[in-house]
Amino acid sequence: MHCGYVVKVSDLRKHSNADRLQVATFFGNDTIVDLSVQVGDIGVYFPVDLQLSEEYCAVNNLVRKKDENGNNVGGFLDPEKRNIKAIKLRGEKSDGLFMPLASFAYCYDQAVASPDVAVVNLSVGDQVTVLNGHEICKKYIPKRQSRVGGYSNGNHTRKTKVPYAPLFAEHADTEQLAYNHGAFKAGDEIEITLKMHGTSQRTANLPVLQPVKKTFWQKLFKKEPNPVYAYDYVSGTRRVVMEDFEGGNSFYGSNEFREPHHQLFVGKLNKGETVYYEVVGFTHTGVPIMADGSNKGLDKEFIKMYGETTRFSYGCEPNGKKVLYGNDDDGPFELVEEAPESDVYVYRMTMTNEDGFTVEYTPDFMRYRCEQMGVKTVQVFERFTIPAKCKKPGEYVQAKAEKYYDGPDPVGKTHVREGVVVRILNRPKFAAYKHKNFSFRVISGIAKDTVDIDSMSEDMIAEL
Repeated sequence: MHCGYVVKVSDLRKHSNADRLQVATFFGNDTIVDLSVQVGDIGVYFPVDLQLSEEYCAVNNLVRKKDENGNNVGGFLDPEKRNIKAIKLRGEKSDGLFMPLASFAYCYDQAVASPDVAVVNLSVGDQVTVLNGHEICKKYIPKRQSRVGGYSNGNHTRKTKVPYAPLFAEHADTEQLAYNHGAFKAGDEIEITLKMHGTSQRTANLPVLQPVKKTFWQKLFKKEPNPVYAYDYVSGTRRVVMEDFEGGNSFYGSNEFREPHHQLFVGKLNKGETVYYEVVGFTHTGVPIMADGSNKGLDKEFIKMYGETTRFSYGCEPNGKKVLYGNDDDGPFELVEEAPESDVYVYRMTMTNEDGFTVEYTPDFMRYRCEQMGVKTVQVFERFTIPAKCKKPGEYVQAKAEKYYDGPDPVGKTHVREGVVVRILNRPKFAAYKHKNFSFRVISGIAKDTVDIDSMSEDMIAEL
């Protein structure tokens, strides 16, 4: 849920390097506020990756603007993007934006005056996106410039209304751990795994639409034949079903790099199985699968450790080696050629019957099947049960997650890890929550502002 949260200030301290600033904590995130904020104040916390509406920013003077002398007389948000980013300000982290309830007074035809202005219909715990008919915020998606004629995303979805693979389910989106503490209960069995920064892919052995020749009468009367389905292998990105791997958006060039990973599962999946995995490293052209990120928004120690640029390589090389096997008149041979590397890490598997009923594989059984198929799975950090007498299960789980969500990535070891995924194992349906570290959020925020968004697919933008 991409929204603002009504919160009460309970944790407030002085800024370590600025006399006129303070640091409040919401959902475990440090957020810089001014001196007017006091313990006990009620306001709205806007997390990173939200975009505030033009109206809300204008009323509250939140975007940058200059007077006739060139001095900034507005806020710090970009006038066009109006997006909230993780930043460091004089050595302190700021991971969101806190605003007083008075900032919403205009939604009720009241003047935005002082923090004691009464605003109705808001109380601690409420979520805010639209208020009394006024849009307040939404998920930030970088704006794509329009092109004459558009461009192909290379996934070749059918123009016909007949579904190509009707039982091929998208992977469920994972919500943020910090804002979903209520999802956890005492006694829940939890597993914490590594979150990897790549592009999502899925492969399944499911009923797939088969080509059917029209009969003479169907051609004569211009009628479409009834669809025929048979079990076959199908692949897709997070949201799009691919009928082939040709073409592609102009960032990747094509989806050719996905085909070898799809082929890893061909002939190995049982009927009804779907496998969800992350593809990391480089495309077949040597382009990083996920855009490089600048580390300029982080401190000197971070740059000393990881360099000025983060490349999410996960141990893959843009100029790796590929071995080709063949036979000629002299017998079997091996041919080694230079080729960009990419890799696959499975994080979920399901079984779907012909009626569309899906059973979630347990992580243990998923890993067993992947071992049989010879493919990798995401790294597991810890499995535990929330104590029966735990009074705040969500906070207990978050504290556990924060033992693992930061530091060097354990796979590539050359860049910071993205974070972790916390999964509740004792639920009939997939229930998982992500927790990204501050450094990654800073890097991905800068990447959103600098990469060629116009050349990226919606799947890629969603991964940032």
